[in-house]
Amino acid sequence: MATERRATERRAAADGMAEAEAVCEELADVLRRTGIVLPSLMVDPVTYGYEPPRVLVELGRCNVETTRKLIAVLKRAAQ
Repeated sequence: MATERRATERRAAADGMAEAEAVCEELADVLRRTGIVLPSLMVDPVTYGYEPPRVLVELGRCNVETTRKLIAVLKRAAQ
């Protein structure tokens, strides 16, 4: 029973990590098409350090110019 539960948790964690990696790639692609690059965009490495993993996306740091571009894109999208 405990073994089955662990296997189920591991599968769910792997699915969550795969989803986080996919959304990071999708976000990077969409941002690139608007001229924005977040160089630190990735699945947070801490995700892999917990059992079960806590899936987080690290948006990272960016300079002021990139932040202004991101604000402009989001403002347009919010209208």
